[in-house]
Amino acid sequence: MRVLLLGSGGREHALAWKMVQSPELEKLYVAPGNAGTAGIAENVNISVTDFEAIAAFVVEKDIQMVVVGPEDPLVEGIRDFLQCDVRFKDLMIVGPGKDGAILEGSKDFAKQFMKRHGIPTAAYMTVTPENVAAGQEFLATLRPPYVLKADGLAAGKGVLILQDLKEAQRELESMLGGKFGKASSRVVIEEFLHGIEISVFAVTDGKDYKILGSAKDYKRIGEGDTGLNTGGMGAVSPVPFADEAFNRKVEEKIIRPTVEGLKKDGIDYRGFIFFGLMNDNGGPAVIEYNVRMGDPETEVVMPRLKTDLVQLFRAVATGCLADTAFALDERYCTTVMLVAGGYPGSYEKGNVISGFEKVEDSIVFHAGTKLAEGQIVTNGGRVMAVSSFGHKMEEALQRSYCNVAKITFKDMNYRRDIGQDLLSGC
Repeated sequence: MRVLLLGSGGREHALAWKMVQSPELEKLYVAPGNAGTAGIAENVNISVTDFEAIAAFVVEKDIQMVVVGPEDPLVEGIRDFLQCDVRFKDLMIVGPGKDGAILEGSKDFAKQFMKRHGIPTAAYMTVTPENVAAGQEFLATLRPPYVLKADGLAAGKGVLILQDLKEAQRELESMLGGKFGKASSRVVIEEFLHGIEISVFAVTDGKDYKILGSAKDYKRIGEGDTGLNTGGMGAVSPVPFADEAFNRKVEEKIIRPTVEGLKKDGIDYRGFIFFGLMNDNGGPAVIEYNVRMGDPETEVVMPRLKTDLVQLFRAVATGCLADTAFALDERYCTTVMLVAGGYPGSYEKGNVISGFEKVEDSIVFHAGTKLAEGQIVTNGGRVMAVSSFGHKMEEALQRSYCNVAKITFKDMNYRRDIGQDLLSGC
């Protein structure tokens, strides 16, 4: 099997790391990849949204499967683009078309979908410049904090959570006025849900699904969940409070209705579904859908997957998921993200990374790295993730932090409290 994986982050390194373990894999290409994927696959200097170049490469290398990592090419229609070409009638593609990717590409669409199919979520209203006055009135009916979400993709920056009503009303006008560009030409006002956030991941072939487990990530830059939001500073899987009863509710009330809803709506969805949930006293509700795996959650979910990932992807692409064996490692897996100084604000690139070759009993997943003059250097805000197993969460965390201490680069930063809020009873 010759496979092309699109993406360049820690998520893609983790997917590549798992795929290269498959005896079915003949050759793996990653576009554009990073220094980590370069060590296990062949990187290709193609942008994930350069569809013409991707198509030409698929022809040149006789690629049999394309796996799409990030959301942008999915929302922009990479699947539709390739499927419209008769040359690719037998090409297997892992990732939904535009009609499915809109679950992430439009918060309003996702909310309407959940309402239509009876999937629990927060009360909401979608506001445009034409009904901004009604939006201001709706905000006044809610209790703080107030949640404003740009309808479209905003590189993870399009959600505001505000304590003051007047500030929320001002920010609503600012967003509609172009604060996040076209992404906030419509804004979803959402009731704030109280509880603990949890992510659950599934993969579907459009008919059946497999649940890849739960994870909790840590978005804030500072210990104790303080400071600015980031792309993710660490993650743990599974989540201790996601017991059998909770997981059953998630499957019965959310996952199954979502997959069945996609079928009812005539959407042939083949790929990952990321369910961002709030656990409100044991009652799960959907905060958001993503149409790809999360990062850094992939760095704790993929290590726990005992199934051949290439076989799983083949089943997803060909509609044979029901007949595919599936198993997860019952141990905990934790990851700690190493980030550049200044992130998520301005930060340097090009700093030499050392010590990762000394890591033992952990997996180092590269995110923002590249090769430069024979050395591995920083090339992004989130640089590396150190993932570890343990029969207890504390064991896994100790192993990750022990190995984090071996890695150095200029102004390296990381959170020292990943998983601490979950440790009781683990």
